[in-house]
Amino acid sequence: MHWKRWITALIIIPPLVWLILKADSVIFAMIIGLAGTLCLWEYYRIAFHGHAPPVPAGFQVLGYCSGVLVIAAAHSGNAMALMFALAVNLTGAAVMSIFRFRNSSDAPLVAVKQVFGVLYIPFFISFLVLLRKTTDGPLWVLFSFWVIAWGDTGALYTGTLWGRHKLCPSVSPKKTVEGAAGGLAANLVFAWLFKILFFHSMAGVTCTVFALLIGVLGQMGDLFESEFKRAAGVKDSSNLLPGHGGFLDRLDALLLAAPAAFFLKEFVLP
Repeated sequence: MHWKRWITALIIIPPLVWLILKADSVIFAMIIGLAGTLCLWEYYRIAFHGHAPPVPAGFQVLGYCSGVLVIAAAHSGNAMALMFALAVNLTGAAVMSIFRFRNSSDAPLVAVKQVFGVLYIPFFISFLVLLRKTTDGPLWVLFSFWVIAWGDTGALYTGTLWGRHKLCPSVSPKKTVEGAAGGLAANLVFAWLFKILFFHSMAGVTCTVFALLIGVLGQMGDLFESEFKRAAGVKDSSNLLPGHGGFLDRLDALLLAAPAAFFLKEFVLP
């Protein structure tokens, strides 16, 4: 499984780096929109699992369309468009739930899951679009991906080799305290390496604070997604990425980290 993981990563990394650093902002937003839609599709597969009768496709289609509008609004910087997209989604989910309630009392829960999916995935991932539009934005986006990716790798191998104490067994039985500590150590080490190689002007305290906060939120994002999989009884969100699972399995850490990265960069860190 590990060799599949590394081969998939080596195939994805070059176009991802080009996309972050060199692609036109419209192309970047479109790819983020595509990734968000795939993650949302995987989320709905998990969240709507087990409902009877099956949840109509209209709930999902509304979520995909609203998610694309959310990311387009982030790219345009139009707050009104963002509010419109969220309002349309909530209204549509509420109306569809009324018709579902005739056949199933789970209608309010289905509506809540649908709306939450749009907030959890397209809304949160849209902060990567916002971050890239800031000063030195492409480098900050790459920095965020870099810190999260190496933290995830550090946690995996540290936990595999030395993990003894369970971190949160009710959510993810394989994650350990040692793995979490190894992940945070990797966050710090590789954040400083990135600073030395590419971000010479970044203050040391800025690098450290960013790495630790993004690292902690990344691990929380991973555990949060695991809650949905655990509740649905599935191991991976999909099998679209050999060795990694699905897109949501790879981007779950960034979903919670992206808003923090944007606000830290713009309003907190010097």
